[in-house]
Amino acid sequence: MTTEFDEMKKQLLDSNDEFRQLASQHHDLDEQIHNLATRQYLSEPEQLEEVTLKKRKLQLKDQMESMLRHLRLPEPMHASPR
Repeated sequence: MTTEFDEMKKQLLDSNDEFRQLASQHHDLDEQIHNLATRQYLSEPEQLEEVTLKKRKLQLKDQMESMLRHLRLPEPMHASPR
């Protein structure tokens, strides 16, 4: 079942280069974080890298959510001339 949110996300992926780049970067970071999570032991630099990647991933998600919120906002009503 496709939600309104999914439709808006698909619309932005199809029509907006910036959103598409953000989504691609988000996906790449997700894979890097997953690869680190599968290791039994992380060195201190790897732990720092994992935290840095997670923070960057959240920043990208925030940017994407902001773009989706803009798409959701109704067009402002213009006052009719008197």
